[in-house]
Formats: sequence, structure tokens, C-alpha cells
Amino acid sequence: MANLEKDAEAIAFARTLDNVPWCEDYEKMISGILYNPLVSELAEGRFRARKLVHRYNNHFPQDATRDSLTDEREVMLRQMFGAVGKHPFVEPPINIDYGCNIIIGDNFYSNFGLVVLDTALVKIGNRVMFGPSVSIFSATHETGVQSRRDYIEYGKSVTIGDDCWIGGNVTIVAGVVIGKGCTIGAGSVVTKDIPDWSVAVGSPAKVIKKVDPVPDI
Repeated sequence: MANLEKDAEAIAFARTLDNVPWCEDYEKMISGILYNPLVSELAEGRFRARKLVHRYNNHFPQDATRDSLTDEREVMLRQMFGAVGKHPFVEPPINIDYGCNIIIGDNFYSNFGLVVLDTALVKIGNRVMFGPSVSIFSATHETGVQSRRDYIEYGKSVTIGDDCWIGGNVTIVAGVVIGKGCTIGAGSVVTKDIPDWSVAVGSPAKVIKKVDPVPDI
């Protein structure tokens, strides 16, 4: 269900991010309120993201070295995402909605085919690894038909804690929090929160065992 009031904490956090298309509907969007994605500021934000994604996915100079390509991709990620930690490595292709609502921590790795619909904040912790074809959908719709006819939608944030491994072809839906130290098995669909230090598999994903906690770094 969509929220009815703006989320002051989310809006304040968004003011620390880069590349944000500020407008009234952006504030509604990251607050989980029904909003109009067709307003000019948001449409322009998505268009900007598409241009940057195209460049990222197709950038491979003939004279590239492994180090130079890694450095150049990091610069492009910082142009796309809201905040980027140290030493990101994201294999192309990727696809995003806005990019500005994506926050990745230090030493983030994603294999090929990452999709992030970041109509709400998507926060990814430190030392997180993604397998190929991971999808994060913070965007959602009402089940009632009329708002979809009117092209009105809303979003819910997604959070992934430190030291998580998200397997290939995992889908994470709007509003989910995955705790630190978790493993999500390949092909799972995560529809509910997963507590810290858990291994979860299936559709919908369910916890099948716990792992030993390790100290925070």
C-alpha cells in the first residue's frame, strides 16, 4: 500500500546524493507516495540515465587495459549512481531507472545483467556480491486498475546489508530488507525481509539455515 505522507528522513538522505532530478513528484516517489512518473523532471532523469547506461554498457576502447577500463567504469558509475563506495566493479550490461537512488558501499561486485528499478532508495552495503541477472524492483503499482490506467505508481525502498551474496537470477521486490551476512540462493524471489546471518532460497525465499556471525569491519 502506498504511503500518504512524505518521508522526511528519505528526502533528507536524498539531499546527500548526486544526480537527483528534484521536483515535487521526486519527493513523493522516494517517500512511497503515489506519484506521476511522466512529469518532465522525472522523464528527463530517466532519459539521462539511459544515455549513461548506454555509454557504460558499450565502453571498451581498443587500447584499454584491465586497470584503465576499471578506472573509467568507476568514473561512469559515479556519474550514474547517487553514491558509490571504494572499488566498485559492475560487469555490463546494467539497466537502471534513475541511478541517483542507488547507493553502493565499498567493494561492491555485480556480475552481468544487473537490473535496478530505483524509483525508491536502493541501499547496498559493503562487500556485497551479486551473481548474474540480479533484479531489484523498488517500483510497484496498486492492484486496483484505475491508477495503472492513469499511469500513477509508487515505490518502496530496498536495503541489502554488508557482506551479502545474492545469487544469480535472484529477484528482490519493493520494500524488502536483507540483513547483513546473508546468502540468497540462485533463482530466489525475495518478497519479505531476511534477518541477519541467514541463508534463504526459493520463491518466495525462505530462511533454511543460519550462519555464524562475524565481527563488523
